[in-house]
Amino acid sequence: QLTLAESGGGLVQAGDSLRLACEASGRTFNSYAMAWFRQSTGKEREFVGGLSRAGGRTWYADSVKGRFTISRDNPRNMVYLEMNNLKPADTAVYYCAGRLDYGGDYRGFTAPALYNPWGQGTQVTVSS
Repeated sequence: QLTLAESGGGLVQAGDSLRLACEASGRTFNSYAMAWFRQSTGKEREFVGGLSRAGGRTWYADSVKGRFTISRDNPRNMVYLEMNNLKPADTAVYYCAGRLDYGGDYRGFTAPALYNPWGQGTQVTVSS
């Protein structure tokens, strides 16, 4: 089984950049599509971006398109979320999650229930 651990969160100002990392342990990492989600206080967990198991396909929430980039390094069992031009609305706990990748229409793979396992989350706070 895969276990995930996020890092890289912190307090930044609006307009700043931040890179989150997710380290996976387990020999089956390259069988998983990976995704980032976020959850802010009082709101449901929402999809941010996803990446196919080989990294060739990506899909993003409209709210982050053009600002966030998801990538992965399979030999190192790592997934990254590069966040640019951060806004106060991006403040949330960010989670990485995995889903065994059988292909299909990746654009539909945005529901949290489709993903297991999950990391413990890392807090990102953007001040105005």
